[in-house]
Amino acid sequence: MSKNKTGNREQRIITDLLRLAGIAINGTNPWDIIVHDNRVYPALLHEGSLGLGESYMAGWWDCEQPDQLIARLIKADLENQVKTSVKFQIRMLLSKIINFQNRRRALEVGKVHYDIDPNLYRCMLDSEMNYSCGYWKNASTLEEAQRAKLELSCLKLKLEPGMKVLDIGCGFGAFAKHAAKYHKVKVVGITISEQQATWARKNCEGNSVEIRFQDYRDVAEHFDRIVSIGMFEHVGKKNYQEYMATVFRNLVDDGLFLLHTIGTNSKDGVDPWVTKYIFPNSALPMAQEIPNACAGHFVIEDWHNLGYDYVKTLSAWYKNFIRYWNSLGKTHDERFYRMWTYYLSVFMGGFQARQLEVWQVVLSKNHQVRDYVPVR
Repeated sequence: MSKNKTGNREQRIITDLLRLAGIAINGTNPWDIIVHDNRVYPALLHEGSLGLGESYMAGWWDCEQPDQLIARLIKADLENQVKTSVKFQIRMLLSKIINFQNRRRALEVGKVHYDIDPNLYRCMLDSEMNYSCGYWKNASTLEEAQRAKLELSCLKLKLEPGMKVLDIGCGFGAFAKHAAKYHKVKVVGITISEQQATWARKNCEGNSVEIRFQDYRDVAEHFDRIVSIGMFEHVGKKNYQEYMATVFRNLVDDGLFLLHTIGTNSKDGVDPWVTKYIFPNSALPMAQEIPNACAGHFVIEDWHNLGYDYVKTLSAWYKNFIRYWNSLGKTHDERFYRMWTYYLSVFMGGFQARQLEVWQVVLSKNHQVRDYVPVR
């Protein structure tokens, strides 16, 4: 078969598949794909979601609202009708026997995603640099939503002055600062990103906060409360039980643990494009994996789904990134711009399609806490 005939065949297949999701090639809807280079068709057919993202980064196609495109693709389950990258298939098989989130590999996400231009996060996030879902119940701005999330988390933990709190994956220090400043507790924050540790120390100056560059598996001391906001996504399925055992070991008997994490209804919990370009070695948990990992250690006191709040949060980040691109573009090229906007769009689409959720789960040690009243 000639190269031209092969190309036409690939174009027909992709066009027909996209039509199942209500997506047209060069159409007028905001979720339609505008093709600039016909190499996009074999990329989509043979590489699936990896090819979709890489071809967008290469400028082979555009879309007015990529998040709506992604949501429609997910709802139509088209990913399972095209080939997945052979490299990704091999990686998924290896992940069943190799721990991609061991101590050495766990550091990769810090270097790739967090140890980059701090101006990017300063421009995109709120003033306290919260890099997780806000709480929009009574909020109208990103600042309000992030403050509300921090306070909601503190209330769920039932913090009292003088308590010692461990913040696993403390990010840029927003929770540690808020909890120490407004609830008069002592916080130890740990992160595997050297840049985050440096920023968090500066952000938390003047408060009873200690920031450490440390793996969670190396913590060995007692805390009245433990919190983890937006870090469990990097733990890895092979490490869930060890993670919960580590929290259990470091938590006092009548303590509380708040786990804030993105979750998914996809059994793999891994997207090949996101894994390659955004969050190396990441894997999102399925709902049943959390209680399975807790068995023998914790009782689930409360499970709160904030999934739609992340659509608003990501939208605010996207708008901030676009707004400040003129200054960010001095140190980042067009390919980075397309990669980052696509990353935010992919997650927006995932939450819109309800493939992704955000869970805040409150856990206590077996039979040690009584009459816990959920907070909303």
